[in-house]
Amino acid sequence: MATKPSIPKGTRDFAPLEMVRRNYIFNTIKDVFKLYGFQQIETPAMENLSTLMGKYGDEGDKLLFKILNSGDYLADVDADVLNSRNSIKLINKISEKGLRYDLTVPFARFVVMNRDKISFPFKRYQIQPVWRADKPQKGRYREFYQCDVDVVGSNSLINEVELIQIVDEVFRRLNVNVCIKLNNRKILSGIAEVIGEAEKIVDITVAIDKLDKIGLENVNAELASKGISQDAIAKLQPIILLQGSNQEKLATIKEVLASSETGLKGVEEIQTILNYVEALNVKTKVELDLTLARGLNYYTGAIFEVKALDVQIGSITGGGRYDNLTGVFGMEGVSGVGISFGADRIYDVLNQLNLYPADMLQTTKLLFASFGENELSYALECIKQVRAANIPAEVYPEPAKMKKQMGYADAKNIPYVAIIGETEMAEHKVMLKNMESGEQKLLSINEVIELLKK
Repeated sequence: MATKPSIPKGTRDFAPLEMVRRNYIFNTIKDVFKLYGFQQIETPAMENLSTLMGKYGDEGDKLLFKILNSGDYLADVDADVLNSRNSIKLINKISEKGLRYDLTVPFARFVVMNRDKISFPFKRYQIQPVWRADKPQKGRYREFYQCDVDVVGSNSLINEVELIQIVDEVFRRLNVNVCIKLNNRKILSGIAEVIGEAEKIVDITVAIDKLDKIGLENVNAELASKGISQDAIAKLQPIILLQGSNQEKLATIKEVLASSETGLKGVEEIQTILNYVEALNVKTKVELDLTLARGLNYYTGAIFEVKALDVQIGSITGGGRYDNLTGVFGMEGVSGVGISFGADRIYDVLNQLNLYPADMLQTTKLLFASFGENELSYALECIKQVRAANIPAEVYPEPAKMKKQMGYADAKNIPYVAIIGETEMAEHKVMLKNMESGEQKLLSINEVIELLKK
């Protein structure tokens, strides 16, 4: 009995119609990236585990897909390691590579390896799939595409401002209403300082980043479980629940962080970014959110997250500044900042809101019907001219009943069908049928081309 085919949980097939929609998203994002002077690169799907491990925190490391070594990967493993049933020790022996978790760490590795070939500041974009061994759920997949845009080799906050402009432009073109959440890891470090838990900054940021998902009570429970004192947790409450306008929040947090040099530096950076955003009249709402932490350890400055306002879904874009990332690969002093558009979540948003252009699904504009060998030969001569005019066209590959060929055109949303018979061939024309109105006209191929170009 044949095995029923399936795909791994958290992955998806995409049919032609779905690919048209996804490419609309990719192309929109890519056009905006290029508008701001970014250049495209690609990196391998798999990286050495030594490149990936330790860059995403303990939780991130657990979500890395590891790849077994080639050949008899157990041959050289000590029997004691096998019998210990310690998966971490065993993985270190049988796996040297893993699927990339994101595009940022491979990009940092790329920069270090190609430092002599690129000019700084280096502005790159990258659109490729990534993999995470996460629990699949609505809006969360194990295989998904990221569309990243980064600048390395510049400390200027103008880069952060341009990333906000890019977000604004992309979602304006996609017609999606969004809010940009903004915070700064220096502010979070300052908060950890003033509540007396500076050494617990990672635990604090990981916990409060879950506020929207698990609620305040569970966040507080997680903080306590990490050894953070009840006094510190109590001091944290009014900070993470702070309300008001951006300026009101900044004024309050500036007072709270008066004793923290690091925290005040973060406040200054946020204020500079917001001043530019206001001066440039960015239409998308930019909101200071002190609970935004972006759980990845490598962020050191401004952090971003984008929420869709008309759909219940997780963040659809996120990122931030990562001053120290290339240092782990031996290249110190290179600052970087970037954001990643979650193409799969954006795809889900556009599907739910039906925001695709009406004519976008018309991949083929003209179908030549086929009723015999002579007609087929004539159609192949005609279609050559149509395609030379850059009009997508196809010919039905074998003689078939009219109903079947018209059904094919309907199924593929083809707006015009060229019908060819002896009369049409004798006059060197085709009978062009408008599939929406049903209207038919006897036209030359040049006239068909002119009509379709309009």
